[in-house]
Amino acid sequence: MSEKVRKSEEEWRRILGPERYRVCRQKGTEPPFSGEYYASKARGIYRCACCGNPLFSSATKYDSGTGWPSFWQPISHESVTTELDLSHGMRRVEVLCSRCDAHLGHVFPDGPPPTGLRYCINSIALEFEGDRQ
Repeated sequence: MSEKVRKSEEEWRRILGPERYRVCRQKGTEPPFSGEYYASKARGIYRCACCGNPLFSSATKYDSGTGWPSFWQPISHESVTTELDLSHGMRRVEVLCSRCDAHLGHVFPDGPPPTGLRYCINSIALEFEGDRQ
């Protein structure tokens, strides 16, 4: 993994803009079926919109029917970290970028084989890099 990215809240605000800052730095969410990538079938890599860290491959993306991009595993175990999220009266597992600690979304134990996991990720937290073929 690359070196940790650290910026002040003011720097993040300036770099990300209001909506991306709200989701990625203040642990917000975008409305379902509104994000740029939820229905995308393009081949490539999804990177962290805050720091460029490679997070997910389109090879593990699937349609979960939830309205957010869903993946059954990250590119590597070092790409993301998780922590318990007890906000909004729920018990969930938050997914964070391991390089800059951006809030990406949540992971649930109701995904497809082989992992049985559903990484439910906000489109606005991602930047897509298509395959160069």
